[in-house]
Amino acid sequence: MYHDPEIYALEQERIFKGKAWNILCLEAEIPNPGDFQICHVGDTPVVVNRDEDGKVYAFVNRCAHRGAEIVREPRGNGTDHTCIYHAWCYSRKGELTGVPFRRGANGKGGMPASFEPKQHNLQTLKVESFKGCLFGSFDHDIEPLEEYLGPLMVDHVGGLLDKPIKILGYQRQRIKANWKLYPENIKDAYHGSLLHEFNRTFGLSRLTQVAGGYMDEKHRHSILFQFSGSDSDEVALRAYREAGVQRGELMKLNDYDMVRIIPENDKGMSTRVINLFPNGFFHQIANTLAMRKLRTLGVDEFELTWTLFGYEDDTPEMTEHRLNQANMVGPAGLISMEDGEALELVHRTTKTAQNEYAVIEMGGVGPIGDRDTRVNEVTVRGFWAYYSQLMGIAPEGAEQ
Repeated sequence: MYHDPEIYALEQERIFKGKAWNILCLEAEIPNPGDFQICHVGDTPVVVNRDEDGKVYAFVNRCAHRGAEIVREPRGNGTDHTCIYHAWCYSRKGELTGVPFRRGANGKGGMPASFEPKQHNLQTLKVESFKGCLFGSFDHDIEPLEEYLGPLMVDHVGGLLDKPIKILGYQRQRIKANWKLYPENIKDAYHGSLLHEFNRTFGLSRLTQVAGGYMDEKHRHSILFQFSGSDSDEVALRAYREAGVQRGELMKLNDYDMVRIIPENDKGMSTRVINLFPNGFFHQIANTLAMRKLRTLGVDEFELTWTLFGYEDDTPEMTEHRLNQANMVGPAGLISMEDGEALELVHRTTKTAQNEYAVIEMGGVGPIGDRDTRVNEVTVRGFWAYYSQLMGIAPEGAEQ
């Protein structure tokens, strides 16, 4: 499942170009008419831009003439988009508006009389916004976005985006592993305080805390959460030692403000890590907030873009606090750096074991459902259940 190029090609058609809403960007990244940003849906390059009417449009970033990439800057502002190769020009809606020398030069050459520009517009995506987060789909008959998200995601993602946001910065990371290992990792509640010593040392995430892993009714989206302070250092130390895992008693911080949590959400959760199938992720780790987008790069690599954000009404002190805590995430984060390494270890060593199987039974087998514990991989099973339906490989009798 991680290494077969034929499976990867099928994923592009049935998942990323199929009945899925893919995160494109945040509206705060393109606030003004003419603003644009490039992104990817799977491995397909896409341009997202705001027109004069304030509406957002998205189209495939590939010229209808000879297939060249049209927009090459990561973001900017413009009245139209012109391909560098032969200067074919497109509107912000992806409509072909100009073909140089369409009628030839000096009475010779040019396009045939039957050429109709409207027949050569760029391929567009259906675009909808939820709380300022822009989603796109190649399936123009897909269910409405809020139905796709479901009540659980509307509640939690909506809570994170319930106020006007401001962009604080970006990080980008490439991981040499199959893309599916990342949603697996995000849905894997079990590894958080085993792989991440920082988490368990400073009490951000421990298997001894009040925590859980919940899914939407189709098991495609998930949220992992916990409540810091719902255990004690003594209880955690004893539990981890009894399990054969040593806490990092020697790990200290010169500035403990990095792990200080300022209450700001009505649920009281100290950490929320959310996966929106197939390419989107949100996190609230203490007070650092971010959206993550996944771009596929073949069977052996994927790219993450981390968009760090805060709120427009944050004080300068709160913005500084969020940025300080952002040192925990991203490619060099005190927590997140270990995920990339773990996924590369899995991908590298499973290449020689392609007919063997992983064991995903933590939290129990049987019906797929929510668990009020992070000693749990059932949310990973939920991912594979929905994935197998879209791919047409669900075995007979499998839970839908």
